[in-house]
Amino acid sequence: MEFPFCKLEIFLPQTHLDVLREALRKVDAGHIGRYDSCLSYSPVTSCWRPLDGAEPYLGEVGALCTQPELKVEVTCSTARLEETLAAVKAVHPYEEPVINVIPLWRTGLQFE
Repeated sequence: MEFPFCKLEIFLPQTHLDVLREALRKVDAGHIGRYDSCLSYSPVTSCWRPLDGAEPYLGEVGALCTQPELKVEVTCSTARLEETLAAVKAVHPYEEPVINVIPLWRTGLQFE
């Protein structure tokens, strides 16, 4: 089954929300009808432990790290998914960013 749209869940520090929002706008992610820049974000607490060889943006190798972050949710065209992922990774500060791609079976989206 083809999915024309997908939703991205992107976890990142709040300090990077504005640059992410601009990167998403430039690749037309979050375009819904006659609106662009549509996304939502909510505070979450994330946890990770950098392993040997990692170069963490936050935390120390071998130590469990817990930090407040934002979960940003945005819809994008599946046809532009690779371009959108590249745009997100270009502005994301983490060595291994968490970006979940969820296919959307049905939406109310209408692009002009």
